[in-house]
Amino acid sequence: MTTPAAQDRTSAPADAAPRRRRWRARARAEAVPQGDWPDLAARILSLRGITDAETAAAFLAPAGPAPDPYALPALHAAVERLLRAVATHETVAVYGDFDVDGVTSAAEIAQALAALGAAPVPYIPDRFSEGYGLNIPAIELLRRDGATLLVTADCGTSSVDEIARAREIGMDVIVLDHHTVPPVLPDANILVNPKLPGAAPGGLLELATAGLAFHLAAALHEAAGRPFDADAYLDIAALGTVCDMAPLAAENRRLLRTGLPALARTKRPGLRALMDVARVDARSITAEDLGYKLGPRLNAAGRIAHAKLALELLMTQDEERGRELALQLDALNRERQDRTQQAVNLAVRLVEERDGADQPPLIMVGHADFSSGVVGLIASKLVDLYGRPAVVYEIGAETSRASCRSIDEFHITDALRVRPELFERFGGHRAAAGFTARNDRIDDVRALLVEEAARALAGRDLAPVLEIDCNLPLRALRGEEIQWLARIGPFGVGNPAPTFLARNVTVVDARLVGNGEKHLKLRLRDGGLTWPAIAFGLGAFACEPGDRVDIVYCLNNDARPDAPLEIRVEDIRVAEPQPPA
Repeated sequence: MTTPAAQDRTSAPADAAPRRRRWRARARAEAVPQGDWPDLAARILSLRGITDAETAAAFLAPAGPAPDPYALPALHAAVERLLRAVATHETVAVYGDFDVDGVTSAAEIAQALAALGAAPVPYIPDRFSEGYGLNIPAIELLRRDGATLLVTADCGTSSVDEIARAREIGMDVIVLDHHTVPPVLPDANILVNPKLPGAAPGGLLELATAGLAFHLAAALHEAAGRPFDADAYLDIAALGTVCDMAPLAAENRRLLRTGLPALARTKRPGLRALMDVARVDARSITAEDLGYKLGPRLNAAGRIAHAKLALELLMTQDEERGRELALQLDALNRERQDRTQQAVNLAVRLVEERDGADQPPLIMVGHADFSSGVVGLIASKLVDLYGRPAVVYEIGAETSRASCRSIDEFHITDALRVRPELFERFGGHRAAAGFTARNDRIDDVRALLVEEAARALAGRDLAPVLEIDCNLPLRALRGEEIQWLARIGPFGVGNPAPTFLARNVTVVDARLVGNGEKHLKLRLRDGGLTWPAIAFGLGAFACEPGDRVDIVYCLNNDARPDAPLEIRVEDIRVAEPQPPA
């Protein structure tokens, strides 16, 4: 029930200095929603900002109907233009991105157009030769192939020059994107982005592009007078939403709560095969399965080879081809894991050599051996290790490609915008961004970002923090409360899994598990009860049967209360001395 991300759990590198996370209680809410639920559930809801009974009841109720897609104002114009393209047999190019949100949204748009009788041309750029976002050579190629309408999926909001070129050579452009809006917008015919001022009501504001594509598909079918099979799109809309770490509130929460059952019964041969090779039980699929098992395999295509493999897996109707692609993505993911671990080890060495114990407010590290396919994963790991924003870049012959990951208190894309002239291209949102810069400007970029981080983070303790919802001894766990906690899910960004503190727990058994013995498998006793537990990435903690420990934990039965319950240990320490009874 931990917060999912589209990557697997990479252990701390062997040469990283141990960093003890601060355990911190979440700030208590002023009010607790009163209703027909246990006190523990009410407390957790209040800590998620839900403090009145009406809001709590709506949050816990079964998912309701989809909102009106035309609540996104520009969507109406997009539907009209696409239906005109279908009616006149135009060639429509669907230009996606190489991450899961870009691939799933491109698949949804292409699928909807094909269902209405069009013959869309999906295009995913190569991460290594083309980089992120629209590029002029690709646009010109699509135009030569006959495309007169270009639809972007998960990119385009910052592509001023590229979209100007598309318009110049005779293409209309519809941008479907959710990234932060820059000061200067491209001259697209239609721009659908919920981040535009006044473009979307609050419930739609944080949609990933996969969610936008779902609503576009629904609106297209409705306007064409065709029945809409929501399940045929919800499966991958949910996948893109989770893997892009969109906040799981409002419409994103509804998409996931309806999308998980749709995934369980998906008709996509490739997705069924991918669940099989990833050992995901479709009957009890969870948000964590999407973030930690399916997402990394889909992303591995673009990180190691080409994301068109992931797109093909989602769109193929051939069982044999779907299985072949699933096995290929699984193999690419294993290679990606190995490369990432080696790169993280190198990155930590570089950070320690450069900064030692006196860490700046933002970490920035680069090397020619860092592949642009994994720099984002390295940056995420450095944020976890050091508790501050991180920028990791691949040094090329003339330019460097970077991926940025941040913390809640620092808007990384706004920092890049302070001096846009330093970059060949850049884009992103609050928590993540990417840029390309000339090598002779990297020192200036570093100075800029460290200065901006120092200003924004002045006076803050940047040691990694583990938030705790409340004290809950293992002996106090009750079945009814556990079921209510599951109803608060699915868990992820914006709705973190509840974390609890249990002190003076007895270790009954402890053994190292996993590749490289990075994880700790435990049995823990508190009172008369013994609980199975897993501690990912905590294999370095030495404990033996009979030891007393304090743990921060959550419950590893996300959205499936009938499954065997396992404790997920988020952190563990030698037990603090207890006062006399």
